[in-house]
Amino acid sequence: MAGSFEILNAGTNTFRFRLTADDGTVVAVSPQFPNLKAVVAGINAVRENAATGFVVDRRNLGT
Repeated sequence: MAGSFEILNAGTNTFRFRLTADDGTVVAVSPQFPNLKAVVAGINAVRENAATGFVVDRRNLGT
């Protein structure tokens, strides 16, 4: 089973989403969005970019 995006109320007329793994672990929480259309656009952006995104290691390993 795949994870899921959950749309949540974040205050008066604002929304956020969280991405949860199939075991219920919260993987990511979004910032607030001003309306439902914007939160859906944010979910779509994550879905599109996660599929093609690069992993960038930004740790300072002392080199």
